[in-house]
Amino acid sequence: MPSPLVECIPNFSEARRPEIVAQIVHAIQAIAGVQILDQHSDLDHNRTVVTYIGAPAAVEEAAFRAIARAAELIDLNHHSGEHPRMGATDVVPFVPISDTSMQECIEMARRLGKRVGSELNIPVYLYEDAATRPDRQNLENIRRGQYEGIKEEIRVNPERQPDFGPAVLGPAGATVIGARQPLVAFNIYLATEEVEIAQKIAKAVRNSSGGLRFVKAMGILVNGRAQVSMNLTNFRQTPVFRVVELVRREAARFGVAIHHSELVGLIPQEALIDSAVWYLQLDEFLPEQILEQRLFEALSKKPELTRAAPEPTFLDQLAAGSPTPGGGSAAAYAGASAAALCAMVARLTVGKKKYAAVEARMWPIIEQAESLRAALTLAIQIDAAAFDGILAALRLPKTSPTEQAARDAALESATLHAAQVPLETAQLAAQVLALAAQAAAYGNLNAISDAASAAALARAALTGAGLNVRINCQSLQNQALGAPLLARLSEIEKLTLEDEKTIQTALRERAGLI
Repeated sequence: MPSPLVECIPNFSEARRPEIVAQIVHAIQAIAGVQILDQHSDLDHNRTVVTYIGAPAAVEEAAFRAIARAAELIDLNHHSGEHPRMGATDVVPFVPISDTSMQECIEMARRLGKRVGSELNIPVYLYEDAATRPDRQNLENIRRGQYEGIKEEIRVNPERQPDFGPAVLGPAGATVIGARQPLVAFNIYLATEEVEIAQKIAKAVRNSSGGLRFVKAMGILVNGRAQVSMNLTNFRQTPVFRVVELVRREAARFGVAIHHSELVGLIPQEALIDSAVWYLQLDEFLPEQILEQRLFEALSKKPELTRAAPEPTFLDQLAAGSPTPGGGSAAAYAGASAAALCAMVARLTVGKKKYAAVEARMWPIIEQAESLRAALTLAIQIDAAAFDGILAALRLPKTSPTEQAARDAALESATLHAAQVPLETAQLAAQVLALAAQAAAYGNLNAISDAASAAALARAALTGAGLNVRINCQSLQNQALGAPLLARLSEIEKLTLEDEKTIQTALRERAGLI
């Protein structure tokens, strides 16, 4: 099974001080599991674009570290360049590459944005597929006015309020974070220094002023030559060769030719193949005719090596004739499964026009469900370890009064801990049950049975954990130690009654299932 891969292409407002760029790049490289594929610095733009790839969690952490480092090293009050900018780390897009969905990249953008806003106090705007408002899908709309203009406007204009973080711009400015499809950053240099010609061509080419769809363009002066700087946001719908030919024809109107072009960062192979096919007029071309592609296919069909015996699963361990893992771990497992279902229902709701009115409810459910899933997954091992502590205390020697006293004290402490652990599981399960109630009441109706299943599993987790709390409290020599735990368990169980009613109402009124 392929490993999930995400691409990240952060843009930093610095290129003229290589020592600063090196420190930011090092912050990315320091995270295990990421690989830098490309680094492009433009002195005129005063901007560096880094392209790296890796597992989603590693890519997300590397982005945070790079944003934090850039905020320490770059002061927008002393920055200038041809390229528009609003932040030290100006824009951070996540792109799904392999075994990763756009939805997962959107969640990465939201998590990172929330963390940057709260931990670094940097305003964050979400864009493209992660945008919270239609007018923020386009980066140009967010960056309007650049650092200087936004710095003044963010304080007084509610429309410029960030999605995360403070409504105040410091020296690091604001950062735009999002999720999008692969983009081709492509510049065409003209055989003239008249930047006005590049600006007129850019206006004719870009979508916002009536040109080609999926093309963003501006005309600037770079190295004494007029440049049409472009982002092609969907190279399949508007291929590179079509853009080049339109720029060529528009330039001819002014008696100017194309001098050369350049890529900023990386380009999908498919985009280059499409251009080659078009220019060479290879009407009968098939991708299988590319030597390297046939070679890759041949190498990928090598016989698999003998696989080692699979590791026993949690259910295998649960079924084994050993005391751990036991009912407490099983309760945590059920709770983690319930949290996973809550996240699933919410993900099946966001992005659907029919449920646009409740989308704002769904994002917190996803975030809280994933946090609870992680905590309950960890609780599986913690509960087993807690019972192992009781077994270890029982094995202590008791041949003398001193040893007996030490053994009794250790057993009492271990038993109390073994009651506290499932109490935490019960509390987490109750929180999952509350999320399941929201998912059932507002989530995608086609998944209401999944929300109800989440509720049933959360309820089972609460019941199982509660039984473990009670039996361990009964085993305590000092019953007063267990009294607060039992009281808290009773409170938790009572708090779920309203959620149970909400779920029953939703099943009856929304789906007619009861």
